Amino acid sequence: MSSLANITLAGSFMASLGVLLAGVLALAQRKFYVYEDPRIDQVEGMLPGTNCGACGTPGCRQFTLALLEGSKDPDECTVATRDTAQAIADFLGVAVGHHEKQVARLACAGGNHVARNSAVYKGLNTCRAAALVAGGGKGCTWGCLGLGDCAQVCDLGAITMDHNGLPVVNAELCTACGDCVTVCPKQLFSLQAISRQLWVACNNQGFGSAEEAQCEVICNACGRCVVDAPEGVIAIKNHLAVIDYTKNALASTLAIERCPTGAIVWLENDKVRKGRQAKKVLANTPLPLTAQNR
Repeated sequence: MSSLANITLAGSFMASLGVLLAGVLALAQRKFYVYEDPRIDQVEGMLPGTNCGACGTPGCRQFTLALLEGSKDPDECTVATRDTAQAIADFLGVAVGHHEKQVARLACAGGNHVARNSAVYKGLNTCRAAALVAGGGKGCTWGCLGLGDCAQVCDLGAITMDHNGLPVVNAELCTACGDCVTVCPKQLFSLQAISRQLWVACNNQGFGSAEEAQCEVICNACGRCVVDAPEGVIAIKNHLAVIDYTKNALASTLAIERCPTGAIVWLENDKVRKGRQAKKVLANTPLPLTAQNR
């Protein structure tokens, strides 16, 4: 057989093989085709795209699928504006829903101007690293270490560190994604409904003069808030005031007025209100180490 014939035969074989494979692929595509709702890409494009997980799904696409299934409402995206949520609801022909905004709250007010250190920590500049070294050097072993892991992990800039080394949460920017809750080695952050304005800014469960010497704004378990609040709203557990938020409708500023340290506060529009009898904090610079460790 001539070379030309060989080339012709090979070309014909390859062409036939190509046609055969194309047919197989066409049949496979038809058999295994999975329909995808074209609205998925459209709705996902309307979302902010932060993939923060605050809605309870791993990301915006999963949230979109949940919207189409009807298991989520547009308003459950905590990053989207109300107008965006309404636009998505109108596009899908569903109710926008109403879910109360949640924010991250810090159960500590012990900045370095009111809370003492018992040792100087020198090492990797993170709270997690410091916590592994004798608890981080803070006199109050329950308190915020102030190295800003929470601020670093907050992608939306909702947490900043004030000049006293204490995290400050911007409620408007906070999406309640929970990253600060996860990263804090002292477990001081929690996600709370914005309507929970009565707040205990302390997590110290110790008791006595030794604990009080370490922080000026500690909850000393005096029980005045328990007496002043409506029955059952506040209880003392493990030497710490604890609020029963199932009775949140009964909460009022009466509970904070006689708190001697200002550990229990009223929150409103990112402002912290202390009671009339709370000790005035005058210091604005870091306190020295406790005497035994100087």
